Amino acid sequence: MNHPDTSPQTGTDAGLAAVLRMAVGRLARRLRAQRPDSSLSLGQGSVLFTLARHGQPMTPGALADHEKVQPPSMTRIVAALEARGLVRRMRHPEDGRQQLVEITEEGTRLVNSDHQRREAWLTQRLTELSPEEKDVLRRAAEIMDRLSQS
Repeated sequence: MNHPDTSPQTGTDAGLAAVLRMAVGRLARRLRAQRPDSSLSLGQGSVLFTLARHGQPMTPGALADHEKVQPPSMTRIVAALEARGLVRRMRHPEDGRQQLVEITEEGTRLVNSDHQRREAWLTQRLTELSPEEKDVLRRAAEIMDRLSQS
């Protein structure tokens, strides 16, 4: 496929923002469709991924801050995950008034299975692209990561 560097839609920052938002949204939906356990809400899945990535227990307050939700919402998310055996709560060793939440082995297996399925799907899609298109995506991925951090 031969695409010009700019099109009428992407010739301005606002146009590029609109096209990028739609493309990223569609790709995110396609990746979400690959989830092995679609009964988890997006919030529950996000909390599991955060706990797995963090690598150690977190307080519900720290999870709420990280996920940009109110503490009562996090309480409901953690309770639902705990009921499914994907996380467990424990007393905070230094502050008995607080609890810590940690991912269980079952939760870790679910996160790993999710990563494997999504990456396998995306890897398969990448085989459909030319080497030049893959190079563009490598550069774009770095830029998008930088944008997501700002």
